[in-house]
Amino acid sequence: MPVNAEKEISKLWRNLHAAQGEIIKMYYRMREVALAFAPAGTDPLEVGLKAAEMIGRDVGKNLLPRLNWLKGEEGFLMQLGAALAGVWNTEGGIAGVEQGERPGEVLIRCTRCPWPSTAKDFEVSMEEVALSRERMFQAMLEDISVFFNIPLKLEMLKAIPRGHGVYLMRLSKAA
Repeated sequence: MPVNAEKEISKLWRNLHAAQGEIIKMYYRMREVALAFAPAGTDPLEVGLKAAEMIGRDVGKNLLPRLNWLKGEEGFLMQLGAALAGVWNTEGGIAGVEQGERPGEVLIRCTRCPWPSTAKDFEVSMEEVALSRERMFQAMLEDISVFFNIPLKLEMLKAIPRGHGVYLMRLSKAA
């Protein structure tokens, strides 16, 4: 039986996008469950930030085997920046990494992120989306900093949920 390659690729593409959407929806569903069990008066932002931190730590540990220092500091930062952009791409975003304006810094740019759209469906504030994304990526760096003995810093310069049209993060060594 002949295989229709175009049909198979289209089916895989649809399935990929459906899975990406479910990943984000599951995060917000679990946030709702946590809030349902939390004591009255619990700040939803704190719950979201704690969840983002826990997920970020776990993702950061999974990035460790893919990182190395073979190309020096600049190469390491570009490699790490590409890994962080890859997390966004895995979730359905469009992200990339570029050399920063100063030596020792890398910029991670995301021009499409599915998180704000899904957050609206769950009535989550756009500021919480921006802060949660920043916290998740910062938490990814914690174990990487310890493992490589390099203090790392990630700053969010722009965020789609804040109306900037792009996420822009600066990755560098901490002073």
